[in-house]
Amino acid sequence: MATLAENSPRTRKQSWLKRHLPKTLFGRALAIFLTPLILMQAISTFVFYDRHWDTMVRRLASSLAGEVAMLVDEVEEDSSPASLARIDRKARNSLALVVTYRAGAILENRTSDTLFDPTLRQMLRSMEEQVRRPFVVNLDTDERQIAIEVQLPDGVLEILAHEKRLYSSTTYIFVMWMLGSALILFAIALIFMRNQIRPIRRLAIAARAFGLGREVADFKPEGAKEVRQAAEAFQQMRARIRRQIKQRTDMLSGVSHDLRTPLTRMKLQLAMLGDDTAVRELQADVQDMERMVEGYLAFARGEGTEAAVTTDIKSLLGDFAIGERRGGAPLELELTTQPLPPVELKPQSVKRALANLVSNARRHAKTVRITLQASEDAFEIFVDDDGPGIPEEDRGRVFKPFYRGDPSRNPETGGTGLGLTIARDIVHSHGGEIGLENSPLGGLRVRIRIPV
Repeated sequence: MATLAENSPRTRKQSWLKRHLPKTLFGRALAIFLTPLILMQAISTFVFYDRHWDTMVRRLASSLAGEVAMLVDEVEEDSSPASLARIDRKARNSLALVVTYRAGAILENRTSDTLFDPTLRQMLRSMEEQVRRPFVVNLDTDERQIAIEVQLPDGVLEILAHEKRLYSSTTYIFVMWMLGSALILFAIALIFMRNQIRPIRRLAIAARAFGLGREVADFKPEGAKEVRQAAEAFQQMRARIRRQIKQRTDMLSGVSHDLRTPLTRMKLQLAMLGDDTAVRELQADVQDMERMVEGYLAFARGEGTEAAVTTDIKSLLGDFAIGERRGGAPLELELTTQPLPPVELKPQSVKRALANLVSNARRHAKTVRITLQASEDAFEIFVDDDGPGIPEEDRGRVFKPFYRGDPSRNPETGGTGLGLTIARDIVHSHGGEIGLENSPLGGLRVRIRIPV
């Protein structure tokens, strides 16, 4: 049933409309404005041509054909040179027509092309109704003249009339006025709609920047009432999220600092108890607790208030690799040759996330490689190793706080379980994504994708 519903004509029509409608709010607003405007102009034009144009052309053609019929009757009554001169003089003075009579001539058998000229069709129809003699109407003459030839019993009467007798400029003025007014209205609507869309676009940019961990200092609610309400709601939401993050960070920092004092006292008391198996086990537990407290503090620092700054990602990765190699640990680095624009990052946080990933890789592998690739809208950082990797069913759990892939309590192989959690939070604070894959080196690949 679902397949039949998806293939129904109504569903296909809606799908076609979705594909061809504008995707942006500005484009859809323009479509909402232009559609009734175009329909109004089309209906007005149709009504004008159907009523005014048809009526006007019919009357002009009927008037000119009636004058031709009158001249034909006068010439038929008396075709002497004196009468022809008198008829021509009256036609010029009263009707603005030029009359010429060719005695003994025969009208050429030719037809007029009326396919694209409704005015000519109406003129021919009026001539047939009023003149009732063989005739030819020629509009393709020089000096904007209409040549009308009528066959009489003993010759051909030719009448020249100016095209204004048949064509009116009001039609073109009307069309130009409609087009001009439509363009003016469109330009005004374009300006107003841009001003209305700009606050929505700024709100979208501010929301995206907040999701990427960046700051928009000059953002303020503006625009229509609904847009201002949405902007104010966004500002309140941003303030609440920041307050909650700060409260959690302060709580973690406070708890971790408070735990240091009793742990220090426990270490001193254990050092005074001597050296036996029970004391050594307790000392190992205390050291394990200290590492967990340091992990809490590192987690809190990852949630800190470091500001995003314009950063060259290639330089950042190069400095990080130099620092790691300075410590004596081998690290391969491959950077894309494609030029990359500077991006807004928290450099210390990114280095901390990379340090956690590289540290985890070194516990289990001999070779660690960092690769940088870029696309149009994001850059990707790959951390590859040749270790044993992580089973696919466990890759979703390793990002949980204090989850240790090594079931043993050995800190050299299992860590504290916060490294990947801190790295994930740092990447998410930049609006990015982090995931685990199989590495080309045979071990584990950590993929970091941060939008530009």
